[in-house]
This record gives sequence, C-alpha cells and structure tokens, in this order.
Amino acid sequence: MDAGKRPAQLVFGLDIGTRSIVGTVGYKAGDNFVVVAQAVREHKTRAMLDGQIHDISQVAATISEVKEELEEILGDELTEVCIAAAGRVLKTVEVHVDQSFEENVNLTKEEVYSLETAGVEAAYDKFSEENDDSDIKFYCVGYTVMRYYMNDYPIGNLEDHKAKKIGADMIATFLPDDVVDGLYKAVEMADLQVVNLTLEPIAAIQVAIPQMYRMLNIALVDVGAGTSDISITKDGAIVAYGMIPAAGDGLTEAIAAYCLVDFTTAEEIKRGIVKESSVNYKDIMGITQKISKDEVLKIAEPIIDNMASLVADKIKELNGGKSVSAVFIVGGGGKIEGYDKALARHLDIVPERVAVRGEEVMGSIEFQQKDIRKDSTLVTPIGICLSYYTQSNSFIYVTFNHQRVKLYDNSHLAVVDAALQANFTNYDLFPKRGPELHYVLNDKEKTQRGSLGEAAQIKINGVEGDITTPVHASDVIEVKASTVGEAAKLRIGELPEYHSNISVNVSGKEVKLPRYATVNGELQSEAYVIRENDKVEITNYYTVSQLMKFMDLPQDGTFALMINHEKAGKNTKVYENFSVEVVNVQDDWKEYYGDDEEDNDSKSEYSLNIIDESKTSDSDNDTDIKKDSNASEAVNASASASSPSNNSEGERAASGNASKGIITVYVNGSPVALSGKNEFIFVDVFDYIDFDLSTPKGKSVVTKLNGNKASYVDVLSEGDKLDIFWSQE
Repeated sequence: MDAGKRPAQLVFGLDIGTRSIVGTVGYKAGDNFVVVAQAVREHKTRAMLDGQIHDISQVAATISEVKEELEEILGDELTEVCIAAAGRVLKTVEVHVDQSFEENVNLTKEEVYSLETAGVEAAYDKFSEENDDSDIKFYCVGYTVMRYYMNDYPIGNLEDHKAKKIGADMIATFLPDDVVDGLYKAVEMADLQVVNLTLEPIAAIQVAIPQMYRMLNIALVDVGAGTSDISITKDGAIVAYGMIPAAGDGLTEAIAAYCLVDFTTAEEIKRGIVKESSVNYKDIMGITQKISKDEVLKIAEPIIDNMASLVADKIKELNGGKSVSAVFIVGGGGKIEGYDKALARHLDIVPERVAVRGEEVMGSIEFQQKDIRKDSTLVTPIGICLSYYTQSNSFIYVTFNHQRVKLYDNSHLAVVDAALQANFTNYDLFPKRGPELHYVLNDKEKTQRGSLGEAAQIKINGVEGDITTPVHASDVIEVKASTVGEAAKLRIGELPEYHSNISVNVSGKEVKLPRYATVNGELQSEAYVIRENDKVEITNYYTVSQLMKFMDLPQDGTFALMINHEKAGKNTKVYENFSVEVVNVQDDWKEYYGDDEEDNDSKSEYSLNIIDESKTSDSDNDTDIKKDSNASEAVNASASASSPSNNSEGERAASGNASKGIITVYVNGSPVALSGKNEFIFVDVFDYIDFDLSTPKGKSVVTKLNGNKASYVDVLSEGDKLDIFWSQE
C-alpha cells in the first residue's frame, strides 16, 4: 500500500500462539478496521507449551521473521507492538469503584479513563489481599468494565454526560509474572516495545461478539494449540474469563502416537483431514502411509470429548453453575470436526447454538491483501489490534539505583511507584525526624518531635526531580536516601504556655506579667533547655515578693503591696485579674504586716534574682524576669500618690511579652498554629496535621499556597492559606 494514503498511526498486533505467531498491522477507519498487512510463521520447535514461552530466544527469532516480513510489505520500520497473554494459571477479580467531584462536571474520556485506572488499582489491592500467601507474583494483563454508574444509577456510556459521581463494576485478570516476563523478553529481543497488553479472550471477543449481542448470555471459546480461552457475556457486559490447558495440541499428540510420526507431521495430518478425505505421510521408519479422515476422527474422538467436557465445565463454573444460551468458537483448534457438537452435548444445548465463527463476524474488517482468507484463526490477531483502541495497559521497565524494575503502566507512574516496586521504602524517601523529646508540662505528658532531615535526592535521567515526577519507559532513576534530622531541642522560652501572660491591675493600670517556670521543682529561666523526662511547671500566679522584684520595688521596708485591698505577705499569691496597690510604708516591715509567720522572714532575702538576658546560657537556672513599662508607670504613679516626696528612681522600659516564633496559617480552612522556629516552610505543616504521606490515597499530593501551586520549601507567613489533598489524576 502507498504509505501516503494510510494514516500516520498504524497498530501492530502480535498473536504469539503455541503453534504459530501471527502479525497484523492495520488502522481504524470509522467503525471498520483496515488490515494493511499480515504475516504468519510457525515455530520451528515446540518453543511454547500451553500458551507459555519455554524457549525465549527461539520465539524471539520467529517474531523477528514476522516483523521483517511486515516491514518489507509496509516499507516502514515497526517499533511498537500490542500483544495478548495466555497461560494455564489465570485468576480474576471483580471490583466496584467510585469517584466523586465537588460539583457536576462534563464527563470526558479523561474522567472515564481515570475511573478505570482507579478500578485496576483497586483490583490490585483486592488481589494482593486474597493472595498474600502466594509465592508467585501476578500481574494484571487485562480488564473490562461490566457496568458503568452515573450518580449511582447504571448507564451504558459515561462520556458527554454531566455528573457529580461516577462508578464502575470491573473485572480484572491476572497471570503469573513468569508468563508476562517471557512475552516481554521475547518481544524486546526482536527490537520491539510493548505498548499494550491484553488477554486472548478479551482480544477475541472484540471481534467475535459485538456489543449489540452482549445482552445475551453467550460464551466465546478461543481454541488454540495449547489453551482454550473462555469469556462470558450477559446483560450487555463481559462478566467472566477463564482458561483451561486443553486444546489442539492434545489432538496432534494423539495422532503422533497412533501414526508413529513426529509432532510436525502429526500437525500436518490433523490439518489435512479438515480439507481432504485422506492424508499420505511418512512414519519414523520412512514408510509411506495413508490415513483416512474417519480414522483420524476416531483417534481424536476421546480427546475431543474430553476437551469439550473440560470447556463445558469451565463455562458453567464461570456462568454461576448453569449453561449459557449459545457458544461461539474461534481459533484453529476448534475447527476439528465434531468439537462443536461435543461441546453442545456437554452443555446440554441444541447443536445449532454452538458454531465456529469466522467470516460471519468480520463484516467490519477490511483486508488490503487479496490472498487473505477470513476464518476463525484471524479473530484473535485482529482483536489484539482493536484492544489498543479500547484499553491501554502495559508494563514498562525503568532502572532504579542500577536495578531493572518492571512497572504496570497506568499512565500516571511517578518516582514513588518505581521506588515501591524496587523495595525502596518510604522511610528512605521522606525526610526522617530526629529523636523525640519526652517531658511533662503541668502534669501532662508532652512530646516534642525531632527536626526533619533532608528529603531523598532524586534524579531522573540526570535531572533533579521529586517523588511525584512522572517516569516513562527506560528512564534511569537515581535516589539517595533521605537523612535523619536533629534530635528534638526545646527551651522553656519556646513553650506556648510560657509566652501567655498573667494580667493584674496595678493602681488602675493593666500590667502583663510573664509566667515563671520550674523544672523538677527548681526555678528556671526561658533559656533553660528541657531534658528527657523533665517535669516542667508554668505557674499561673506571682508571689508578692516576685511581683515587687518585677516592678523594681525596693524590698527594704519602704514599700508594700495591698492585694485586692488587703494586706499581703511576701509569699501571698497574686493571680489573674487581681488588684494590686503600692503602699509607701513609713513604719518598719514587721509593724506593717503584723505577726504573720511568713512576714518575720528577712526583708531582703528573696529566692529570685533579676537575670541579664544577654548573659544567659543553656545552663542558666535562674528566672529571667522581664520588665513591663506599664508596671513601672503604675508603680511610679502609685508611689507618687502615697508619698509626700517622689521616690521614683525613673521608669525602666523593657520588652513586653510579645510572642515570637509563632504564626497561624489555615490548612484546608482550619487554623493551625506553628511554633518553635524563626521561619517556617510548607513541609513544616505536616508536623501539625493528620496527613499520611506513606500510604498513597491517590495519584499524587496536590499542594497549594494562597491558591497557587506550591513546593515543599515555600516560606510561610502569618495568615497564609494552604490546601493539601490527594489527586486522582
């Protein structure tokens, strides 16, 4: 065909069967599929058995021959291919998946694809739970949607509708790792890259049972050389898949044993009697023999009956324990005379409802090669090409820290997916915290978390990235493990409780008093570094003695305090909102206070000393009493009013108790107070919210700062609005 008359995108499908490999190249034109070129090669040896590759290099060589023949016909190089898998160990999982939106949205292919992808991932999770004791690793090789839902009601097609919630019932199919690996390795050795992987019965049903017939309870049986692949339709959907390792090779082996010939000659005899009444052949002794069709069928009869019985039992099992209404047969192994009737007998349905399908189901298939004969052997190869348009799921390989890793390609793969598959733990991806600090504050146990270390250093193909950076086939990923942060360190001055004040009324003016702290019963300054298991108390009162020191009142008997209009001793406690009056005492201290036993202590001995903040260190154990200008003003005013001479020594202005190192931001609408640092970045907020990064609940984490896309190192300011959530896209 003239390359200028065909579309730019051609689909190359390979049916890698037990006996032969069929390559098909074509494209969709409206509702039709145009086959541009097709080539077939039989295996020279029994390189495959029961749908599984045994000799990878031999199969790869045959694939190369098919590829080269097609390239010669097309005049173009083929680099990408769609394939289908078969095998004797097949497992299926049914799941239901939902996706909701904040408001009604117009549904496009992207929303539908995202829903199906979520369904495949849910199937993986369910399969892993049900098979966690299996030593064999399985991969999903195909899926179909049994039913869509829109706003919880069933619907045939979601596209172009408007909905707030969509859902789907899906069935996913799993095969062992070695089956999938063998296929991929053989294809790669032929210089091809897999762009789509499906299951053989999924491929066959694309052609054999059009959507309009799937309301009926029909079984499709693809009888190959090594396996018989089964799919069941009902209520407009494909509802089950199955596979049994009994097919055409069983007949060939019986003929080989009876006629005393090699496997290839026996295969020629089996095919010959389909067209002729007898076949001539040479046995292993070199003697020419002749065998009639009736004789071959007599040899094959018990094999055919057993094969039909196994398939019928599997159909009933997949169909809820009952027979189906009709059966379509495709594949070369099902063309043997008598198989359709035997299958009808074991299913207990009339023979007319079991039929081999070939040209009858290819009305929408056009062949540009004139020598192509439409029959049942072409159904699966063409279906493999059509599967490319209806589903896109395959595996890719990447290199992760010099290790080759295979990933299920859901079109949303990121570095974190490769890391998990390579057993690179989340612990080494995310920044690690230093050791925690445990202490008791006002009789409540507290924990201060250590600081975060550095996140893992990630490079993709030499370019810096992060855990959400997309990955593609053949990417080279290098990850250096994250580091452990510093151990938790906390000063008393960094405690939020320490920065709250006690307000008292001194001579008509409000005075804010910074709180005192004790550690293990001893007074400590704000510079004290809390140690493991320390018992910290932040007091909610001042003693008269402490208050006088705070207000710079000399304690030589000149002044005294009235608390709530009553005389007070030096150890009297002054609480929030208490009233304080400064009194100029003309008599001695004892005469003013009376005989209170505490008042007899020395006037000049007090347990606290004023600390010069500039000279404090981590080891300082004395309390730093901060002055308040209002306190000085109140003292001066009161002292002036109560004394004929102004004894004020001047105002001593000092810093107030304004909180430092604390900001409030809003995360998903809720206020969050951040404390303990001079500057905060976006990643710090994860220390204060319940958001588990180690267990993904979507495709990626979305971070926004004041409505704009944010990075983890963006600096935060007071009142910033942060949005953090999992994205399903």
